[in-house]
Amino acid sequence: MADTSFSAFPEQTLRFLAGIGFENSKEWFEANRDLYEAGYVQPARGFVEGIGPQLKKISPGVRFEPKVNGSIGRINRDVRFSRDKRPYKDHLDLWFWHGDKKGWDRPGFYLRIAPKTMFLGSGMHTLEGEQLERFRKAVVADVSGRKLDQAIDKVRKAGPYEVGGATRKTPPRGYDASHLRAGLLLHEGLYAGLELPAADAVEPGFAERALGHFAATWPIGQWLLEEVAH
Repeated sequence: MADTSFSAFPEQTLRFLAGIGFENSKEWFEANRDLYEAGYVQPARGFVEGIGPQLKKISPGVRFEPKVNGSIGRINRDVRFSRDKRPYKDHLDLWFWHGDKKGWDRPGFYLRIAPKTMFLGSGMHTLEGEQLERFRKAVVADVSGRKLDQAIDKVRKAGPYEVGGATRKTPPRGYDASHLRAGLLLHEGLYAGLELPAADAVEPGFAERALGHFAATWPIGQWLLEEVAH
């Protein structure tokens, strides 16, 4: 059961995200700092503080920090190398990771609330370098590959979850395109999750439902943790 001290996000969360999405300017942000605190920072902190300890029952090694730049994503965008020069994001990102340092190089649990939609689940959105090669070898290996099949089957039976991360059109060079798991060789990330209306985040009991989704999608994250993210 989730911490009953946090049940759902307040209406101010959707109001703030809609506002910053429509009027993405420093002037609007400064004029609405109270709404930022009430709709973004405070409820995000409450969600992390409530859900984090419960996630440890699903994966004991999960890490979280109930602060901005910890589990709570910054609202400010890094525009230095982006063609999009809007100063603020129009969504709230929350991340629960594994490992001594916060990063995206290990599987974790994620929640993104945008003005109209929400995404949540677990896994790794990007695999690179040595990790990507370990992933591919684990996919085609007999024992670890069968474990991945079982994890994916378990997730799909648990609910309407998308298993995502396939970005290639063909398997990488050196791998058999006729392999029974060749479809998984198209992946350069592996995660399971679902999209919901953003309005669901403000419905009473959302925290408990989110915890259920995290638990249901975690078998794939657990496989990644054991076979890939050393």
